[in-house]
Amino acid sequence: MKNLKSGLFTLLVALIGGFVALWAYTRYFEEPKVIMVQQGQTMRYASLPASDSGELPDLTFAAENSVHAVVHIMVTQKGSYYSQNPLFDWFFGERGSSQQRMPVRQGFGSGVILTANGTIVTNNHVIEEADEIKVILNDKREFKAKLIGTDPQTDIAVLKIDAKDLPFLRYGNSDDLKLGQWVLAVGNPFNLTSTVTAGIISAKGRNIGINQNISGIESFIQTDAAVNPGNSGGALVNTRGELIGINTAIASQTGSYTGYSFAIPVGIVKKVVADMLEYGEVQRALLGVEIRDVTDSIARRMHLDKIEGVYISKAQSGGSANLAGIKDNDVITSVDGVDVNSSSELQEQINKHRPGDKVMLVIKRDNKKQPFNVTLRNKHGDTEIVKGDNDHEDIFGAKFVALSDRDKQELGIRYGVKIAELGNGKFKDAGIKRGFIITQVNKNAVSEVDELTRIIKKSRGGILVEGIYPNGEVAYYVFGIDTK
Repeated sequence: MKNLKSGLFTLLVALIGGFVALWAYTRYFEEPKVIMVQQGQTMRYASLPASDSGELPDLTFAAENSVHAVVHIMVTQKGSYYSQNPLFDWFFGERGSSQQRMPVRQGFGSGVILTANGTIVTNNHVIEEADEIKVILNDKREFKAKLIGTDPQTDIAVLKIDAKDLPFLRYGNSDDLKLGQWVLAVGNPFNLTSTVTAGIISAKGRNIGINQNISGIESFIQTDAAVNPGNSGGALVNTRGELIGINTAIASQTGSYTGYSFAIPVGIVKKVVADMLEYGEVQRALLGVEIRDVTDSIARRMHLDKIEGVYISKAQSGGSANLAGIKDNDVITSVDGVDVNSSSELQEQINKHRPGDKVMLVIKRDNKKQPFNVTLRNKHGDTEIVKGDNDHEDIFGAKFVALSDRDKQELGIRYGVKIAELGNGKFKDAGIKRGFIITQVNKNAVSEVDELTRIIKKSRGGILVEGIYPNGEVAYYVFGIDTK
C-alpha cells in the first residue's frame, strides 16, 4: 500500500511538471513557422527566370546601335567571252572563232562600317571574283565600292566607299568573351536587310576546316544566333553594341541555319584591316614551330601532369621560338597572359602581331612553367615589314597566289596559280576574271608564279592562256604582247 501511494505521488508530480513546462514554452517562446507550398503556385526551373524578373539582358541598345552600321553588299560578275577553239584564235584572231558568253552572276552579303568616312570590312568569299561591288546602306543610299585589299588566309576583305559622317561600330575585345555571353548577329540573310538575331557564345577557338587556303587561319567564335546565307560579312556584337566578330559560316546539311554559326574574332579582324590600310597587305608574324593539340596520348607519352596547352613537335632552327630558347617537345600554355589550349587559339593570338613584335610565352618543360620573351619574325626569317612578296608579283596587272591542295583536289587539277587581284592590264583586257586559275601558258604547265613569269618573258608575239574558274568552267584566252 505504501509503495502504491509513493508511485501515484511520483506520477502526479510528473504531470504537474509537464503542464508547467508546456505553459512556460507557449508563454515565452514563438510558435514554430512551417513554409507551405500554396495550391496553384507556378513551379519554375531555377535556370529559367520569369519573364518579368528583369534577369534577361536588354538587347535593344546593341541592336539599335549596330543595325545602321551594317551594310548590304551586292556583287556582280560580268559575263565574259571565252573561246571554244583556242587554236583557231591563235592563228586567225577572235573574229574567226566561235565564242560563248559566260552568264552574269550576282551575289549578296553583308559588311560592317568601321570608320565614318566609309571603310568597310566583309568576308573575302563575299566579294571574291566580283567585277563590281555595290554597298547599300541601311538608309537605302547606294555606293560603288573600291576594293582595298583581300586576305584569303583569314577570309577578310576591306572596301571603301566615298561617303562621310557614317554610323560605324567600335571594336570590342574578343579575348574577353565568355561562354554563355549574349551576342547579336546583324546582317542581311536571304536579302532581308537589317536583320538582327540573338544567341549566346557556344564555344571559342573553333577550327572547322572551311578555309580552303592551304595556310588558312581559323579560330572561330561559335554562337547559336541564327545566321543564314547573306549574313556573311555581317557583325557579331556584344550587349554594349561593340563589334566582336565577323559572321562567316554556318554548319548545315541543308544550306540554311541549323543551330551553329561561326564568326572571325575581332582581334584578328582589327589587325588584318590595319595592315591592309597601312601596308596594302597583311603582315604575317611567325613563331617558326610545328604544333599539335595536347591529347591524352601526347600527355602520356611526354609524362605531362595535365592535358593543357599546345605541343611543339618541332621548333625550326633559326625560327622565332628557337632563337628565344624554346625547344622540341615544349608545351605553350599562354601568349601574353591569354591561355591557349588548341592550335587555333595559338594561331589567333600570334596573328594579332606583326614581324618585330615581342610576345611573352609561358612554356611548360619537365612539368614546370617558365616565361620566354619571343621576337616574332616574318617568313624570310627577319623582323622587317614584308613588301613585294614574290607570290603576289604583278604580271600584266594581276597578282597571284599559289593554289592550295584542296583547290587542286576539288577541281581535279595537278597544278596552277590563282589570280588574287586583277587591275588594268593585258589579262583584264583579254576578259580574264579575278579568281581564274592559270594551268598552262603556251602549252607549258604553270605550277608557280616564277614559272608563269619565266614563260611569259620567253614568249614572242602572242600568249595562249588556259585554265579553270573555281566553279569548274574551263576557259581559254589569247592576246598579243609587244616583241622587242
